[in-house]
Amino acid sequence: MNRKGFTLVEIMIVVAIIALLAAIAIPNLLSARMTANDAAARANLRTLSTAAETYASANNGTYPADTASLANYASAASTLCGANSGGYTYTCTLAAGGYTIGAVPVTVGSTGTRSLSITTGGVLTDTAAVAPEP
Repeated sequence: MNRKGFTLVEIMIVVAIIALLAAIAIPNLLSARMTANDAAARANLRTLSTAAETYASANNGTYPADTASLANYASAASTLCGANSGGYTYTCTLAAGGYTIGAVPVTVGSTGTRSLSITTGGVLTDTAAVAPEP
C-alpha cells in the first residue's frame, strides 16, 4: 500500500520539536518584556522628576504640591501618578518642599523585578522588588 501523509510518530516528533523550541523561546521573551518594562519605568520616573525640577525652577524653589500642578509640566503625571502602566504601579508623593515618585512591579517576577524611586534632586534608587506575602 502506498499511502500519502504523515504517520503518527512523525507528527509526534514535530510536536515535540515545537514544544522544545517554545520552552527555550518563551522565557527569553518574558525576560525581554521585563527589561523593557524596567526601562520604561526608569524613563517615566526621570520624566516626572524633570517636570518637578522644572516646576521648582519656575516657582522660586517650590515644588508642585499636587498632581495637577505637576501635569502642567509633564502631561504623563496625570496618567501615571496612582496608576498602573507598563507593568508598574506608580505613586507620587508631592509637597512644596520636595517629592518622591515610586514605581513597583504589578507582579514581581512577571512584569518586573526592580522597585524604583526618584526623589528631590533627581536621585534614582533601584532595589530588588519583593513579592508580597499571600
